[in-house]
Amino acid sequence: MSTFWSLWVIFFTVVTFIGIFWLMWGNRSSLSRGANEPLEHSYDGIVEHDAPTPLWFSTLFIVLTLFAIGYLVFYPGLGNYPGLLGWSSAERLAKQQAAAEAEYRPIFERYGAMSVQDLLSEPQALAMGQRLFANHCAQCHGGDARGAYGFPNLTDDDWLWGGSPDQIRETITEGRRGNMMAWGSTLGEEGVKQVSAYVMTLSGREADPELTGPGEQLFQQFCTACHGPEGKGDYSFGAPNLTDDIWLYGGSFGQIQQTVRNGRQGEMPAHKEVLGKDEIQLLTAYVYSLSAP
Repeated sequence: MSTFWSLWVIFFTVVTFIGIFWLMWGNRSSLSRGANEPLEHSYDGIVEHDAPTPLWFSTLFIVLTLFAIGYLVFYPGLGNYPGLLGWSSAERLAKQQAAAEAEYRPIFERYGAMSVQDLLSEPQALAMGQRLFANHCAQCHGGDARGAYGFPNLTDDDWLWGGSPDQIRETITEGRRGNMMAWGSTLGEEGVKQVSAYVMTLSGREADPELTGPGEQLFQQFCTACHGPEGKGDYSFGAPNLTDDIWLYGGSFGQIQQTVRNGRQGEMPAHKEVLGKDEIQLLTAYVYSLSAP
């Protein structure tokens, strides 16, 4: 931390210790008045006595305070002061990580050298992949990998960027960035309704026929470049298939209009800087196993 904040921490730590000692000194009983001598004030017949603090309590309080001072001398706690022992939590973490790496790296390397198909028959490998998923992926996709609003369900066979082992591995490694353009200013409000109505018919649902006719023409003009002429999507662009009943941002008429009008932006972060190649292989196998035939 900066010198200012270091001095800030030191100042208030020292002030706290001074306050503790003042509290003990100011609340001590005056033995010159005699033990348990009543004080001058009373209320409703209840008299306060000036009983001395129990010796065990005072001793324990002093011992713990001295221990705290000794701790701050030997260990970091006073701003940037490192302590006489030079201990740091970062160094301890590094040692623990090195020990774990030495113990578990051979296991990761053995599984990392196997193909995804072979890993599907290795319960221990899938269990390791599941724990990696829980640590790095469940925050968005959920503990059961069924996703949520704006986060894909990984247990079905519908994939924005492809569901083969190679495609899943690339998604985990490099991340993905989805971008649905906003068409509100181009189509106008009536055009948004027309396209949305036509999109509903692609998945077999009914919509206002007065809107779907013009909507199909607008769809062919503005949307086929990504979603294809039949609306089946394209893995190359991460364009979703509009002919099924799976919707990342909701499939109601109102939600589709929101998507067409304002667009959508989503990002799957790259994990190549967080996970090693072997860990990514295990995670790929686990994700693939969730929907593999």
